[in-house]
Amino acid sequence: MDTEHQAPPATPAKPVYVVAAHPNWRESRVNRRLLQAALATESTEVCDLYARYPDYSIRVPTEQAQLQDAQLIVLLHPVQWYSMPALLKLWVDEVLTHGWAYGGGKALQGKDLWLVATTGGPEGSYHPQGYNRYFFDAFLPPYEQTAALCGMRFLPPLVLHGAHRVDSAEVDTHVAMFAERLASYPQWPELDDMESCPACVVPDTDRPAHETVGDQH
Repeated sequence: MDTEHQAPPATPAKPVYVVAAHPNWRESRVNRRLLQAALATESTEVCDLYARYPDYSIRVPTEQAQLQDAQLIVLLHPVQWYSMPALLKLWVDEVLTHGWAYGGGKALQGKDLWLVATTGGPEGSYHPQGYNRYFFDAFLPPYEQTAALCGMRFLPPLVLHGAHRVDSAEVDTHVAMFAERLASYPQWPELDDMESCPACVVPDTDRPAHETVGDQH
């Protein structure tokens, strides 16, 4: 048997794919620590969006292959203007395509989506009497519905509020919790009580015949 020219064994797919988006890691106090924890977790594949795509030219087949291999998809980012950073929004627009992620496509059905985010404002600012005027949960429907449209479960988010000013001990605790959750997935007790999410049906008549990002409507 000729073993000299045998292809190397395939690398097993990792069950967790972390899509990390921060425009300036050097200035990050909490997200940088979370990124380092993800990189150190054996079961986790990490995409540092701003490092991988500095020209904003996303390699869609590469990203779709990573998503297909994973069971848990993590969106890791600071909350900016009540939403995700611009490059992560572009990633969602270009990678989660009609016919693949939803609208007849079932590539993500049965997977889990987990938001891990930080806010600049303290938790008390996300209140009807606070300067952000709404509880933080009011800003989650775009994430929840993205998961639902693709047939994914939206897991309870892990959010650290007031990331600029929390003390070092709280940051350490938060990072340790994140690392433990990554390493222990899917052995999370609460997952047993969460039902799977059937993908929402999108009629073909609701989509353009030739869809490209930017000119859908």
